[in-house]
Amino acid sequence: MPTLQKPKWLRAKLPHGDKYFELSNMFKELGLATVCKEAKCPNIGECWSGGTATIMIMGDTCTRGCKFCNVKTAKLDGTLDKLEPYRVGIAVSKMALDYVVLTSVDRDDLEDGGALHFAKTVEVIKTNNKKIVVEVLAPDFQGNIKDLKTILSSNPDVFAHNIETVERLTPKVRDMRSGFRQSLFVLEQAKKLSNVYTKSSLMLGLGERKNEILSALKDLRSVGCDVVTFGQYLRPAKRFLPVVEYITPEEFDYWKEVSESLGFMYVASGPLVRSSYRAYEFFMNSVVRQRRENA
Repeated sequence: MPTLQKPKWLRAKLPHGDKYFELSNMFKELGLATVCKEAKCPNIGECWSGGTATIMIMGDTCTRGCKFCNVKTAKLDGTLDKLEPYRVGIAVSKMALDYVVLTSVDRDDLEDGGALHFAKTVEVIKTNNKKIVVEVLAPDFQGNIKDLKTILSSNPDVFAHNIETVERLTPKVRDMRSGFRQSLFVLEQAKKLSNVYTKSSLMLGLGERKNEILSALKDLRSVGCDVVTFGQYLRPAKRFLPVVEYITPEEFDYWKEVSESLGFMYVASGPLVRSSYRAYEFFMNSVVRQRRENA
């Protein structure tokens, strides 16, 4: 398959500014990973210059090998850095955030998938700043309800888990230990167990069909998913899946309208939109704080 020419609307700004380099140095000094760098997010310059970042815990190496993701993959030995939650707390405090996104690699080598470590990190962040809004972009924990209860016990304000693509393409795109229905189950259980706001995301441009996207959206709404985001799949390197199609901004607008008509609370849809997206974070920040006031 010939390589497609990247269109002009996919040009992202190069990282720059004092704030970007300040955050880059801080994460390096604290030994912390960010999905921004590990996954080669095209928005890293904009977000870091604005003082926001998605912090990735439990290391920079994943036990799964999805065919779209640039994060390193390897067999791991079941060890964790027990001080990491506290270093994350320091980083979040230094960034003076009012909204933070916390994600992780998949750690299938751990008995609980790292759920307790995840929960501890959320608790440290909230102890340091009781007003902060915390979103967890979590792995599937192989659909284990006990592990889901563990992470939800830390009271995150938003629980995100990405289905990534439509059901037909899932075996081709994601690791064999992942699953479309398993991801839906995780989102459904998160909503039932805590009534937390839930979110998911789809990459477009992998060869999905319109009827499949619509079906995926209806599936997400059927399990109570509140928020959905759409972004363009970009090939991180030659060893990953090729881009089948570059989706136009007009098509992204179309899927935003369709999603809103299905009842999603918020929809972010655009070529450079990623699961962690600043405009979305501003919206959810307001929604969560309003819920707290009314509680």
